[in-house]
Amino acid sequence: PRVCVVGSGPAGFYTAQHILKHHGGALVDIYEKLPVPFGLVRFGVAPDHPEVKNVINTFTQTARSERCTYYGNVTVGRDVTVPELRQAYHAVVLSYGAEDNRVLGIPGENLPGVYSARAFVGWYNGLPENRDLKPDLSCETALILGHGNVALDIARILLSPLQLLRKTDITDSSLAALACSKVKRVWLVGRRGPLQVAFTIKELREMINLPGARAVLDPADFSGLEKAVKDAPRPRKRLTELMIKTALEKPVEVQAGAAAPRAWGLKFQRSPQEVLPSADGRRARGIRMALTRLEGSGDSAKAILTGDVEELECGLVLSSIGYRSLPLDPAVPFDSQRGVIPNSSGRVEGVPGLYCSGWVKRGPTGVIITTMNDSFDTAQSVLEDLQGGVLDISPSREGFGVVESILRSRGVHPVSFSDWEKIDAAEVARGKAAGKPREKIVDPAEMLRIIGH
Repeated sequence: PRVCVVGSGPAGFYTAQHILKHHGGALVDIYEKLPVPFGLVRFGVAPDHPEVKNVINTFTQTARSERCTYYGNVTVGRDVTVPELRQAYHAVVLSYGAEDNRVLGIPGENLPGVYSARAFVGWYNGLPENRDLKPDLSCETALILGHGNVALDIARILLSPLQLLRKTDITDSSLAALACSKVKRVWLVGRRGPLQVAFTIKELREMINLPGARAVLDPADFSGLEKAVKDAPRPRKRLTELMIKTALEKPVEVQAGAAAPRAWGLKFQRSPQEVLPSADGRRARGIRMALTRLEGSGDSAKAILTGDVEELECGLVLSSIGYRSLPLDPAVPFDSQRGVIPNSSGRVEGVPGLYCSGWVKRGPTGVIITTMNDSFDTAQSVLEDLQGGVLDISPSREGFGVVESILRSRGVHPVSFSDWEKIDAAEVARGKAAGKPREKIVDPAEMLRIIGH
């Protein structure tokens, strides 16, 4: 059987890995729109979290298997359609992730100084489409809307000492911009309370221990919570206890004459209403927030507006309220309300032989391990359908043989995995010269030049 996987992030690679491991004869082709593989492992994981990127070693082993082939620089839905892929393969798995972000839907959202977390993370991680972002870091106060791990990542990157970032694979241009940054204070704002934050204890602890930055948590936000979390699941309990402990700690005295330290804090029960423009209307100068009260408890608690509002001065607003998947091809059903492909255990509803895994299957939540389990679940559905005869493999399918002539007729030149390894070697060599693990190439045209395309 020939199987095609669209997307080379964790969902794509884990799906391919599971199929190859449990079916001795399957051939898997992975298509990726960028010349370079690994999706959010390369472009989403924070540069100062190199250990999370170790999964790339596993993915590389999968890509080097003689039954797996990687085709980068191919945009499915444009260079080749999903119906064309379904003609060429016995099964097609869509694992193309979430390449958009949820919008706030408030006035002033498009003012200069307001950025989506997705674009900002893409900028410091070298995602080609965000390489020209040039965020304005000339203000002292930044405000991040959202209480997830991505929000903490951004706060940490904004406040990290430069000598820590210099040793990472953060891009050269974002390092230069951060070196001139005036940002000293970062507020992370959420609509709900401390018991509903979505970040994990590891990320919070790292933020609390960040050198040269102090945590500003208001003890009043946490009163009575010790009792409330007594019977909560252990991760939630430990996370809340760490916030309470941090809120109650006495601030360290700053020596007279010392530079004002950087600071960050959490604000709760505030819902953004409007990004306020500067006097000349040319950029963001602050944000108006409605105060909320919570109805219900735990993860299902709802934020209800109280009618009170407050304004907070800030020149930089980063919206970290979630990523969003987009429809790929008119031939694929898509639930635009939920931003997912309707499916059951990864089988796309009403389209036999079409599957999905990762964020486009279940929504943009969870860490790499969540995506791994989810992808194994989809791969299992493919294997079951192969064994149970749901997928008819009697007609031989040409796989890339067919796709290659389609691509050639459209002037598209795929990039192989050994091509990627040349780009990889060039990045590592440039990084070595700068004392970094790698210097990412951010321009696809330059990537293609390196491999002689």
